[in-house]
Amino acid sequence: MLLEKYHLDSHNEQLLATHKKQFHFLSESINDADRIVQLLSEFQVAIPSWALGTGGTRFGRFSGGGEPRNLEEKIEDVGLLHKLNQSSGAISLHIPWDIPENTAATKALAAQHGLKFDAVNSNTFQDQPDQEQSYKFGSLQHVDPAVRRQAIDHNIEVIRQGIALGSKSLTVWLSDGSCFPGQLNFRRAFQRTLESLKEIYAALPEDWKMFVEYKAFEPNFYSMTVGDWGQSLLYANKLGPKAYTLVDLGHHLPNANIEQIVSLLLSEGKLAGFHFNDSKYGDDDLTVGSINPYQLFLIFNELVEGMDARGMNHANDLGWMIDASHNVKDPLEDLLQSVEAIQIAYAQALLVDSKKLVAAQDNNDVVSAQEILQNAYRTDVRPLVAEARLRSGGALQPVELFRSLGVRQSLIKNRGQKTVATGL
Repeated sequence: MLLEKYHLDSHNEQLLATHKKQFHFLSESINDADRIVQLLSEFQVAIPSWALGTGGTRFGRFSGGGEPRNLEEKIEDVGLLHKLNQSSGAISLHIPWDIPENTAATKALAAQHGLKFDAVNSNTFQDQPDQEQSYKFGSLQHVDPAVRRQAIDHNIEVIRQGIALGSKSLTVWLSDGSCFPGQLNFRRAFQRTLESLKEIYAALPEDWKMFVEYKAFEPNFYSMTVGDWGQSLLYANKLGPKAYTLVDLGHHLPNANIEQIVSLLLSEGKLAGFHFNDSKYGDDDLTVGSINPYQLFLIFNELVEGMDARGMNHANDLGWMIDASHNVKDPLEDLLQSVEAIQIAYAQALLVDSKKLVAAQDNNDVVSAQEILQNAYRTDVRPLVAEARLRSGGALQPVELFRSLGVRQSLIKNRGQKTVATGL
């Protein structure tokens, strides 16, 4: 469905008077409102191609209809999101789910929608119909050199696809691990994985990065060969300066102090960026900020402080991407909510009075430190986020406009009720 400029103009006109009052009121109570709005306008969150369809669990999947049937329709859906919020200007592809049939045409279509290609993602966590070797017992860690060779070659092929599209990074997430004690020799599995990653790393162009993702459990429940940030950092340090640790917010054990992890990785210059989501019990892949928005704010507080200390560009020096699974929600509505939650947490972190916070920390003034953080967190920054969308040409209320235009109904009419997005 095409979203025309007059749709946006009509929507914004109806809400503009109220928005202006809210923005003016907030601007008078904070410093540098225009600077924050500008930073929000520059901040882009990549949309993963696999999040555009209805997800599922191992018990079932319930399609919502109108799902993108191919890569072209996925690009169109991300383009629609970007028109609504002006903050989703990149798409991240999963190979082989989304191999372009015509790379030049795919790039042209993305450019038409104002999109670029973010990190490309390899897939050695499932067997494809035409592959010779199985990943049942791992990929880069596998005891069989033929399986490792297949997984290495696949990652190098993903790099080749990414180069053609204009991507600049490869994300490697491995399901490798073990389900039972004694199944795996941990030391040898680590070494085999490292040697495999070295071959992939050697295939990276000079201006590329490798993101090594970790996960505490699932699909293996006794051990994961890249099970936490420490193991990922070990690999990244051994591989070289183009390798970094990628943080997925759901890939931690309950109550992990993710903000501390983020701070330490950033200080070491080894933080790649994020896969944003939220979770209640484990890797639930829920809407960003839907369960623990305070944690998201605390993470962004560490990010803003750490990036500023290192002179980093907030928008471009780290990778920002959503990684979620939408089982009961409209995927596009969920993604709009997630992007806004990220921007809200970022805006709140920009409000933190860093000088006063440092003074409180240096004086061991615990109460003042808590007050400074919570004053920023409890500020309703939604008018700032909405103003950034407005100035960039987006909608003041993206979800409201999405619904009022009947976008999902239009997609179902054009694509059908029983469509299933590739990779799901």
